[in-house]
Amino acid sequence: MEMLKWIQELFANYGYSVLFFGLLLEFVALPFPGETTLAFAGFLSYMGRLDFMTLILVAFFGTTVGMTTTYFIGLKAGLPFIQRYGKWFLISPSKLDKTQRWFERYGSILIFIGYFIPGVRHFTGYFSGIIALPFRKFALYAYSGALFWVLLFLGLGRIFGPQWEGVFHLFELYDIWIVAGIAVVALVIILYRYRRSISAHLGKRKAEIKLKAEIKESSRGGE
Repeated sequence: MEMLKWIQELFANYGYSVLFFGLLLEFVALPFPGETTLAFAGFLSYMGRLDFMTLILVAFFGTTVGMTTTYFIGLKAGLPFIQRYGKWFLISPSKLDKTQRWFERYGSILIFIGYFIPGVRHFTGYFSGIIALPFRKFALYAYSGALFWVLLFLGLGRIFGPQWEGVFHLFELYDIWIVAGIAVVALVIILYRYRRSISAHLGKRKAEIKLKAEIKESSRGGE
């Protein structure tokens, strides 16, 4: 409750800028309750106090600016600098090691799903820069993940209104499973909607492979 009062006072005093600067600082690894703030902001839009589309834009840009900043810090400064001075940004070696293990396990997709893994999302930007991941690839996963994360938690407050706190706590317990479920459902919908196009593409691809095989076989026979 104390945290919610603090967040409420921030919005009362600073409005939308709370989301931009708060999320930016969170992804630089400074303490800020990003998910709680997003859900509460969604609730404020439910109450008609804030505009939902403006919240999406502000939150998205705050998140992506923060992530991009950490990427370039990691890229330009490198691991030795982060290990030496990271403590000033609450970046401990153990947290970087944890992020590295997750990267080894999931690869670049971790940048997307890392938003929902406690103690990981704050360091994926740094580590992406440290390993010199191409910026296009980083941006693809980081920005799409940011949009999904922002929409999910803002939507939670917007849709559930006064019940948002109960739903939020439930989500905290099972967030990675809920996200996986949403991803599976979305994939099924996409596959069903575009099934004819996918089937035609696969059929065309199969025919091309068959034709190449026949040409190759024919050239061998001619020899």
